Amino acid sequence: MKRLIFFGVLLLIITSCATEKLNFSPLSNNFYSDSKGSDSDRGAKKSIDINIKENVNASEISNLISTFPQFKNAALNEEITSLKYSLQNYLYAIDANNLSGKNRAIKSFEKAYKKIQKLRQNLNKDDDEVLNRYLVRLKTNITVIEDSLKGN
Repeated sequence: MKRLIFFGVLLLIITSCATEKLNFSPLSNNFYSDSKGSDSDRGAKKSIDINIKENVNASEISNLISTFPQFKNAALNEEITSLKYSLQNYLYAIDANNLSGKNRAIKSFEKAYKKIQKLRQNLNKDDDEVLNRYLVRLKTNITVIEDSLKGN
């Protein structure tokens, strides 16, 4: 009986270590995009020529969205949530080849970014450095994506 329990526990440990890690990315395939842009954007002359699923910068933006830290300032956290939402919409719009959606998401991102810049004056030095690191990486990745898009 003891051997049976021992092998049962051993089997449980081995199989639990071999399982695949779940994907908690905000851009998982199930949630990824049911609509592929509006009808008016499909016939547009300018199109977005980028594969968002294979783009390293888009992957880093997605990772930064999911790992963004929480701060003690509630107003700052609210703006960070708005910033994350704008970034998700930006990535979805690029994937859906939706130029107007992409432009709206960029405007929303810029608005949240400016509010965060005002609110970060109240942070201590360590939190300010962490926030700055995230914001710089986000802005750099968006700039690289925008530069790589056709027509820019």
